[in-house]
Amino acid sequence: MQFQQLQYFVAVAETRHFTRAADLVHVAQPSLSQQIKALERELGADLFLRARGNITLTDAGEALLPLARRILADADTARHEVQELAQLRRGRVRLGATPSVCTGLLPDVLRAFHDRYPGIRLLIEEGGSRDLVRELARGALDLALVVLPLPTPAPALTTVELLREDLVVVSSPDAPRPGGGRRTVRVADLEGERLVMFRHGYDLRELTVAACRAEGFEPDFAVEGGEMDAVLGFVRAGLGVAVVPRMVAARSGRGLRVTPLARPGLHRTIALAHRSDVAPPRAARELQRMLLER
Repeated sequence: MQFQQLQYFVAVAETRHFTRAADLVHVAQPSLSQQIKALERELGADLFLRARGNITLTDAGEALLPLARRILADADTARHEVQELAQLRRGRVRLGATPSVCTGLLPDVLRAFHDRYPGIRLLIEEGGSRDLVRELARGALDLALVVLPLPTPAPALTTVELLREDLVVVSSPDAPRPGGGRRTVRVADLEGERLVMFRHGYDLRELTVAACRAEGFEPDFAVEGGEMDAVLGFVRAGLGVAVVPRMVAARSGRGLRVTPLARPGLHRTIALAHRSDVAPPRAARELQRMLLER
């Protein structure tokens, strides 16, 4: 049974005339008649009683007609759904990002994407780069914003560098200025400070701890284990200082003093990653384009 045969059958059933039905589906009448006969052979039953000037449905035809209409309607719905996806009227994008990127980079880009494509659902998963790489590899994400270099080699991923961001030191305005009050702070100056530190697996934790050790000291933690919002809240409360991305510090509003790190400073590189073996869906590719052109 072919889809086209059902179209021809419904056209004849509705017009009760082979020639008018052929005109309706834009096919020659002999071809339509041949396809109807082929359908009847396939089903093992006549679908029409053919008398000169009078075409009526048999019992088999009456039974098939509502089923055929439903099949054609479902096919039309399927075609419409796919066209909507292709034209970015519907669909979803599964985007992973580190929490600091969610706070700093994403809000403006996601707002612009949502304004342009309001029918596309945005599903955001926060996590460290290690977790996001794992989720990409198993197909749970379409795209991810990760920190380079990746914690483990990932030959199955394609990464495109998005931005290189400075890190700064944030502290409470009510606490003494870090580094003895200078306008910039060296990493070595953090040896005498108590740090508010992110949880294990957080890219900023690994970067900060490695920078302190490179200066020959172990950082002193006042409190550790938080996500970005918690760390900023603890700093505002005067529990200690923290090293955070400049973009996050700029968006954090009142209650924080921001002190740049002296050259060469600390930086991190954010990249956009996706699987190399599977092209992202069209909606994800459009979000990728907007992120790269931001």
